[in-house]
Amino acid sequence: MLALQVFQQQAREIEIYARYLDAIKVNPTRIGRIEDIPYLPIRFFKTHRVSDSETSQTVYESSGTSQTGNSRHFVADLSLYEHSFLKCFELFYGPVTDWCILGLLPSYLERQHSSLVYMTNKLIEKSGHAESGFYLDQHERLFEKLSALEKKKQKTWLIGVSFGLLDFAATYTIPLASTVMIETGGMKGRKAELVRDELHAILKNAFHTTHIHSEYGMTELLSQAYSKGEGVFECPPWMRVLVRDDEDPFLVKKEGKGIINVIDLANIHSCSFIATDDAGLLNQNGSFEIWGRVDGSDLRGCSLLVAPILAR
Repeated sequence: MLALQVFQQQAREIEIYARYLDAIKVNPTRIGRIEDIPYLPIRFFKTHRVSDSETSQTVYESSGTSQTGNSRHFVADLSLYEHSFLKCFELFYGPVTDWCILGLLPSYLERQHSSLVYMTNKLIEKSGHAESGFYLDQHERLFEKLSALEKKKQKTWLIGVSFGLLDFAATYTIPLASTVMIETGGMKGRKAELVRDELHAILKNAFHTTHIHSEYGMTELLSQAYSKGEGVFECPPWMRVLVRDDEDPFLVKKEGKGIINVIDLANIHSCSFIATDDAGLLNQNGSFEIWGRVDGSDLRGCSLLVAPILAR
């Protein structure tokens, strides 16, 4: 039975790719609606160099756990990425110089070519705050730092991978009044996967806060969306989300449930139209929720799993 399901999935993917190859022959001048734009399946970043440039200033690599290999994003112009994430931060949180930036990113700091580490490091630099910095597994030091910052009522932006925040919460509790905690998702096989509501409930209880923020970003994109609570994400003006039907990838909608398609205009030199493997809900106002990974897609370091996804 399992073998049959795998065969059916493979056959379906072959059909989807065949239709995709036909779709990309569309004359761009004849596209009259945003829904008519063909979207590049995100897994192509695993097998192809998705770039219009023969040179790149850096290559970002995903933290996936799949044996099929990680995604690679060849970035021709790092200044585009920096401008994108700095402007996005300012839109959601105001001037970065107002904040002390802390990063709790174990495993990401231990490997090269992480776009998340690069972004956080630049925010740390731009903040100009003497106490901004990274933490690997130094939970006691982080606790002491947060305690001191809270006493001074210093606005603090703490971004962490989910399993790192959970490990910290298992040992330390501290009321966070001046600190915004941002989870990036992902257990990387360190812990059992949790739905976002479960994760946020644990963190809210440990840190006596009413809202846990979230970041939606990935190696293949040079932009991020942020949620300031309840797992509802909003995009910067140069980024937009649509949803496609789980059976027909070319049926794209401006609202409702489905698989997430992302338009990221910062991806000038790679591809601005990406068909992800994330399932979710797109609201009429353009905000969206991420429910988890599509069945059969690769596990990635920055995802929260929910199954079954679209039965919800």
